[in-house]
Amino acid sequence: MKNLLSLVGVLIVFMLSVHTTSGAEGEIIKIDKSQFKTLIMDYEKNPTVWKYTGKLPCIVDFYADWCGPCKTASPILDELARKYKGQIVVYKVNTDQERELATAFGISGIPAFLWVPQNGKPAMTSGISKTAEATKEEFEKMILDLIHKK
Repeated sequence: MKNLLSLVGVLIVFMLSVHTTSGAEGEIIKIDKSQFKTLIMDYEKNPTVWKYTGKLPCIVDFYADWCGPCKTASPILDELARKYKGQIVVYKVNTDQERELATAFGISGIPAFLWVPQNGKPAMTSGISKTAEATKEEFEKMILDLIHKK
């Protein structure tokens, strides 16, 4: 019986981790440090050289649930993830839960965004514009730059 309960526990954990990282195309995917290292870059193996492992350009939104500007940015990123599905991937990292990852990328204020092109070096921005409309325009410009960067 203990083995069966143990197996059920392992399956539940596995299913939850798959659900977290397997967002449908055009949906935001919440990730942790381990998933970041697999899906984006293993910064512990390559601390001085950026080596992106993803198949599409991506945005990483470093956020916290209590952050007002993060709450403003989130639906904008949801909308843009759907609009540019198949062209970009949008990930979210909760900085309260992933402090080590946030520290590794020098996150001192949130929201912070890591804009990762398919090739070349990423760019980091923080904060949002004064209005949701201006924020959306700024994000869209950054996305187009990611998509067209060779």
